[in-house]
Amino acid sequence: MILPVIMAGGTGSRLWPMSRELYPKQFLRLNSDLSMLQETITRLHGLDVSSPMLICNEQHRFLAAEQLRQINQLNSDIILEPVGRNTAPAIALAALRATANGDDPLLLVLAADHIIEDTNAFHLAITAAVPLAVKGKLVTFGIVATGPETGYGYIQRGEAEENVAYGVKRFVEKPNFETANQYLESGEYYWNSGMFLFSAKRYLTELSKFQPEILAACEKAIAITDVDSTQDFIRIDSEAFSACPDDSIDYAVMEKTTDAVVIPLNAGWNDVGSWSALWEVNDKDNAQNVLTGDVFTHNSSGCYINTDDTLVAAIGVKDLVIINTKDALLVIDKSHVQDVKKVVEYLKSNQRREHRLHRESYRPWGKHDKVVDQPRYHVSRLTVKPGGKFSLQKHLHRVEHWVVLSGTAQVTVDDNIFLLTENQSTFIPVGTTHMLENVGKIPLELLEIASGSYLEEDDIIRLKDYYGRC
Repeated sequence: MILPVIMAGGTGSRLWPMSRELYPKQFLRLNSDLSMLQETITRLHGLDVSSPMLICNEQHRFLAAEQLRQINQLNSDIILEPVGRNTAPAIALAALRATANGDDPLLLVLAADHIIEDTNAFHLAITAAVPLAVKGKLVTFGIVATGPETGYGYIQRGEAEENVAYGVKRFVEKPNFETANQYLESGEYYWNSGMFLFSAKRYLTELSKFQPEILAACEKAIAITDVDSTQDFIRIDSEAFSACPDDSIDYAVMEKTTDAVVIPLNAGWNDVGSWSALWEVNDKDNAQNVLTGDVFTHNSSGCYINTDDTLVAAIGVKDLVIINTKDALLVIDKSHVQDVKKVVEYLKSNQRREHRLHRESYRPWGKHDKVVDQPRYHVSRLTVKPGGKFSLQKHLHRVEHWVVLSGTAQVTVDDNIFLLTENQSTFIPVGTTHMLENVGKIPLELLEIASGSYLEEDDIIRLKDYYGRC
């Protein structure tokens, strides 16, 4: 049995302003109508694999669950990491979970934020790796290099093994351009994809040999689990996992084991590490522009322009990246896209919210778009999915007005329960216990006007919550 393990952690900032800490790139729709996480899972169709196991940050749990639900994969295990501890511990958690009942599946470890254009070549490489993994090899997939890339680590191959793989001679860090060019000319080096196939028990054996502290911490963390059957969440012990050493699988195991092998993969792989990388992999118009959303161009070429919902007009420009979200606009030359991190550093140092949150955010019941954000009042557009409900709650510093735009809401205010439909509204006084539920068959759209002396999230006093939130 092959068990896909999808690593969906990380809070990458290289694709700001679309990627934020609470909505990182693995959950974005960048290359199709599916998010990168959804593409990673649907790419497995046609392989003989079981339902995937997902590892993600605790803060991303509802977003991850919703995206799995959209592609009918919410029956999967979702392991929640209370803190990030790199790939070696994350894979250890998956291996321990997979072997808990005595099974020993082959773990197909994949990152949730990669593009692979040639699915057939990807499938063939995995199929070729299975016999090696069954024999106890730890297989990694080396990307056939197409240029002297300085943004990737490399794998140097050794002797050929069984016509489809090579022994791993060494892993090397990201090189400078001159060294990368030497690697390319030698033909002995592959880009390090971060994808693996090996037996779960075999990985645990090697981890116990080379990094027993990691294994011990993960065993302790997963021994105390809280399984939320309503969402398939698996919460591990936070204190034990926080004490785990932070290390990648490359450093912890793959560089030390004598059983590492690499299979070359030429499948149009890209880790989408920058806006220019996205420009490279997307379809272009006659002027070599990649345009997404409401965009007008004239005498412009080589641009990547992506806008959420407002018109962007670009005239007489060349080789620009223009990203327009509801609360931020990025304009940058394609040759300087690595400097996006400077913006994120500025936002963090000035304690601004734009590196962490979008104006529109996802909740377990639907989504929340803060249209107006003023010191004493907020206006938000809420979308509540069928069956979605707010927690039973109250506020000590604000009042709220709810106006239904479409759909049917069942509202609880203290002991009163009533229905609201299109163009109807209600008022929630300070200190009143209240709740809302979408009892209809279509999404419920409403405006929420909150006003008062204090409007922060910690004024929500939850008396009963249906999604495991405090």
